[in-house]
Order: sequence, then C-alpha cells, then structure tokens
Amino acid sequence: MSYELYIVDAFTNERFKGNPAAICLLEQPQPESWLQQVAAEMNLPETAFIVPGEKSFDLRWFTPVAEVDLCGHATLATAHVLWETGKLPEQEMARFMTRSGILTAKLDGAWIEMDFPAEPPEAAIAPEELVQGLGLIPRYVGRNRMDYFVEVDSEDTVRTLRPDFAMLARLEARGVIVTSRSTGSAYDFVSRAFYPGTGIDEDPVTGSAHCALAPYWAKRLRKDRLVGYQASKRGGIVKVKPDGDRVYLSGQAVTVLKGHLEG
Repeated sequence: MSYELYIVDAFTNERFKGNPAAICLLEQPQPESWLQQVAAEMNLPETAFIVPGEKSFDLRWFTPVAEVDLCGHATLATAHVLWETGKLPEQEMARFMTRSGILTAKLDGAWIEMDFPAEPPEAAIAPEELVQGLGLIPRYVGRNRMDYFVEVDSEDTVRTLRPDFAMLARLEARGVIVTSRSTGSAYDFVSRAFYPGTGIDEDPVTGSAHCALAPYWAKRLRKDRLVGYQASKRGGIVKVKPDGDRVYLSGQAVTVLKGHLEG
C-alpha cells in the first residue's frame, strides 16, 4: 500500500525555517501502532495523519514517541497540503475532527487562519523541576491543561535560555512555554517552547502554545490583535486574535518534499 506524503514548513514562507511537519494522506483509518511507527520514522516534531470524511477530515497528530491532543503547525501544514493538491477548493474552509474538537482553517491571502480553542494559563506554583530546569526565577508561572507557562524578564532571557531538558522532562505536563514582551516593534511578544517529555526538546514554532500566549498577552498589552515570534533556531511568526474561548492563529506554509510512503 502506498500513501501520499508531504513535508511542509509551517509558520514561515521560507523553506528550512518555521516548524516542519510530515503530512500523510490516508484513505481509511490505520492502527495506532502503525501511525506511531510512521511518526518515529519521520522523526519530525509532528506527523499528521488525515482521513477524509463526508464533510470534514479526521486528523491525528503524533510526535516521534506519542500522540498529542492539539497541534497548530501540523494542522496549518495539513490545510496547506489540501489546498495545494486540489483536494479541497481554495475557497472552501478546511474542517478537522480532532481530539480537541472541531478545528477549522481558511485561506486569507498568503496566510492561513485557524480557529483553535483558547488555552489561557492560570496562576500556579512553580515546581522545583521547573525552576531548576530553566535556571531562573520566573516573573510569572501559570498552567493550562497541557503546559506550564512562564513569563521572564526580557526578550534576551528568552533567546539565550539553555534549559536542563532532563529536569523539565520530569514535570507532569506536556511541556513548558517561556515568553516575554518583545523589545522591538515588529512583534508584540517572543516565546520558546520545550517538550522533552514527548521527545521534542525544543519545538521550532508551536501553534498550540499560542493558544495560551494569545489570551495572556492580549490582556497584558490590551490589544486584540498581536504578532508573536517564536525565537527557536529556525524561528517563525504567528499572528493571533483572541475571541472569547477561541483563538484565531494565522501563519504561512511552504512545501519542502512530495513523495509516497510505502506502508
């Protein structure tokens, strides 16, 4: 059996930047063990598997070691592939059935806008593993259903942070988001995201992290539209617009590889 397979760089318009995702197009659901094996073989931050339905697509996301509940960049990459290959008309919205409910995406010029659930952090006590793992005293610590959320004192601290990933992997959470206000005018805030417990020490650009970053910084900066920069080595831009219990995330994507998986 052969399956269409694509690698797409998400949250960027330049190849080899942003966050890479593998997109595997299936005709029918496959065993979870097989999906995990494929994701391990791809060895990318996320591999997305998509199965067409009557009016939507079933979408699942896997890191090399585990399935995850929510992933922004692989959803963005999946929508990009559907429109680029003509499997979905450009004027039609993409609808995905996922472990986080129904997610949608639509084209907006050169950008793709996704409708995701808001995941605002609530103030939390910092575990010792978090403080030691980051090697700093946070300005603010929060927690949502997935991640710890840490505001630090400056953009420079975000960019130069060298975490102890073994220590962070001990946390009872998917991972850690670290952020600060941006010092320049191009972005409102900067961030980095670490997920050693799911096999990804540092995620290049994380859509789901912006489900927490958007409501947090919208309240702090008193703005309803913001631009975030995830300051990993690859880097990427995410435009955000919080709206109640939803967040609109916008990004760009570019295809790097087209092929077939022999399964």
